[in-house]
Amino acid sequence: MTMPREAQTGPPAAQTGQAGHTAQTEHTGQAGQTATRRPKTRPERRTATRHKARRAVYLGLGLALTLGFGWLAIRDLDRSALVAAVAEVRVSWLPLAVLAVLAGYLCRVVRWRVMLRASGLKVGLGRAAVPLLASIALNNLLPLRAGDVVRCTGFTRWLGADAGTITATVLVERLLDLLAVVIALGLALALLAPAGARHGLLGASGGGVTVIALGGAALVLLLVPALLRVPLRLLDAGLRSLSAHWANAFAGFTAPLLATVERLAGSRAMLALLGWSALAWLAEGATYWTVARALPSVVAPVAGWLAMPVATLATLLPSTPGHIGTFDYFAIQAARASGNPLAAAATFAVLVHAVLYLTTTMAGGICLLLWRLQPAPRRLACP
Repeated sequence: MTMPREAQTGPPAAQTGQAGHTAQTEHTGQAGQTATRRPKTRPERRTATRHKARRAVYLGLGLALTLGFGWLAIRDLDRSALVAAVAEVRVSWLPLAVLAVLAGYLCRVVRWRVMLRASGLKVGLGRAAVPLLASIALNNLLPLRAGDVVRCTGFTRWLGADAGTITATVLVERLLDLLAVVIALGLALALLAPAGARHGLLGASGGGVTVIALGGAALVLLLVPALLRVPLRLLDAGLRSLSAHWANAFAGFTAPLLATVERLAGSRAMLALLGWSALAWLAEGATYWTVARALPSVVAPVAGWLAMPVATLATLLPSTPGHIGTFDYFAIQAARASGNPLAAAATFAVLVHAVLYLTTTMAGGICLLLWRLQPAPRRLACP
């Protein structure tokens, strides 16, 4: 599950910067002397305490939202109707859903390989697949987007690249995913709204056109990133008038991102990236639609195309690993907005969540195993 699931929270680089600030110094001189650890300074202790407090707040908020949205998702469920909906699942459709998930992630791997090669790295498809899929599995299992941190810092030898280069490509990947999901949401709202609808999620066809327009504007900025320089300079100046710390953090995030986008746009690789992004999210939408077809109680399987962007954007909210509760609640609301009964919508949400979660976790687990079993000398070279 990506993004947006993959369009998810803050830059991996910001999280990697939270590593400990301790340093070790060794006594030189006579043999047998033991190494000593330099004690932390007061500013270092304060910084470490703030980082721990932020992580604790984020974890606490994620748990609260998981429990809250989970309760909202099940509070009105009719158990007998739910059991009946589950009993009717047509299992023959589920392998097609798994294939759609794998096809989508193949497109993501190809897209990331294009970015890595545009950065001067001669990386094969298999070598690009291992870090990407492994990071998705770790994000499914661990909090605080730990998979993204490992992908940016733990695979440097595997890819033959520095952490800054990898992080910049991951940031561009997140932007592309967010753009694709926003446009998908606009299309769903514009095309799936029934005639005369004025209220509810599908009563926003006009809003869908607005969302598409915003996505189109973002697309232009990706193709002509030089247009961003003046607004970013003004934002930086405004932040510096308020706080040098926040201005430096903003510059540290935007500078490598803008440089990478400009390089990709200048090499015409951006068009290929946009094409692979569209294919990846088309496959993701097909996963939702296929799962909906597996449920006879889902009277409007087209709901899958609306549930995909809605549930994916919900993964931006703080949550537990796997986005339990948040993903399911919004997927249910999207399915119900298309005219499906609550029990069918709940079964659909849980089933599509399970297909996405299990497929990506198993594929990523295999990649983690391959990475750990690879002899160390071979990690130094890229095929």
